[in-house]
Amino acid sequence: MSNAPPPGDHIILSPEEIKLTYEDDQKIASAGTFKIIKEDHTVGNMMRMSLLRDSRVLFAGYRMPHPLENIMLIKIKTREPVQPIDVFEHHIKLLKAEIGTIQDQFKDALENKHKSQSLD
Repeated sequence: MSNAPPPGDHIILSPEEIKLTYEDDQKIASAGTFKIIKEDHTVGNMMRMSLLRDSRVLFAGYRMPHPLENIMLIKIKTREPVQPIDVFEHHIKLLKAEIGTIQDQFKDALENKHKSQSLD
């Protein structure tokens, strides 16, 4: 018997779990925190770096409150009147396109490798 969580428990959402939530910052205008569950530092760092390249973003950072919980908090402060939700949505789309491009390049390289090996 083990106290380890079931395999896949850290990536598969249960029916009652919500992947992404947003909360406005009550003290700072044009700022808010996104809570993303069941993701890791890879996603957090990619999003942070993408956000920091945007001139509309004054601050972007992420943290994992506890190493044993799969919860990531991404904090964004934007230039007024731009809202953090709009910037976040834009960068989700940018990263999705960028990952798609990388995936296509990988598939092409793999296909070329298989072709070159079959010629040998």
